[in-house]
Amino acid sequence: MKIGIYGQFYHKNSETYIQLILDALQKKQVTIVIESNFLDIINEHQDITKNFSGFETFTSLDASYDLFFSIGGDGTILKSVTYIGDLGIPIVGINTGRLGFLATLQKEEITDSISLILDGKYTLSERSLLTITTDPHNEEIMPLNFALNEVAVNRKNTTSMIKVETYINDKYLTSYWSDGLIVATPTGSTGYSLSCGGPVIEPSTNSLVITPIAPHNLNARPLVVSDDTIISLKVSGREKSYLVSLDSRIATLENETTMIIKRAPFTIKMVELNEESFIKTLRKKLLWGEDKRN
Repeated sequence: MKIGIYGQFYHKNSETYIQLILDALQKKQVTIVIESNFLDIINEHQDITKNFSGFETFTSLDASYDLFFSIGGDGTILKSVTYIGDLGIPIVGINTGRLGFLATLQKEEITDSISLILDGKYTLSERSLLTITTDPHNEEIMPLNFALNEVAVNRKNTTSMIKVETYINDKYLTSYWSDGLIVATPTGSTGYSLSCGGPVIEPSTNSLVITPIAPHNLNARPLVVSDDTIISLKVSGREKSYLVSLDSRIATLENETTMIIKRAPFTIKMVELNEESFIKTLRKKLLWGEDKRN
């Protein structure tokens, strides 16, 4: 079995959990290949006692990997998606911080959970993505023109609102006067969209949600559409340009650029332990601080 690993150290006590993960994998005698920059950080970190300098490294992936371990939080998983793309490698998200919606494993159960996964005791949750094209063409967006959570447009260097003309399957919907607009997948419905008043959508639902950011139209509300919908946006405002983000990646587009957003032709596979589910994670998130026992 060949496993790729990518991670970040930004959570408190991350080194403790990274040590546990690497030790657990080594005991199973799997082939471990670590993202090159992450391995450099591991070897420089004094609190990780074992020297892993002999491990193989990667800067890009191919289809030979059986699993991909993402160590950190939901943001680390979004970065992992840019490595995996359309290769179909299942992601094991290991949360070393607070409870995250995308994580497969929580830090308190790392060793036992890794054993279950390596023994094949898991299921796969397929997650849809968005892809974006622009007219005129924009090189900043390519070649990573896909997003697991959302595509969002935001005003750039002004406090003035922007106008986002929105079309559904080439039919005019409305013009949102707002700070921006989010188009989110079901996976992304628990992120930026949720913080702007959007609904929580179960990941297997075949839908997208359009959520305005601080709308000035009093009647503007989030809109759920089928995920075979093609969404076209055209932004204008006092500034000559605005920002478009694909998960955590940001590019600048000129006013009047047409963006075409639709479901990507591939999915991302998330590993879930057999006793875990989105609903269980959602319950923990909603009741966090009230009931931590289940």
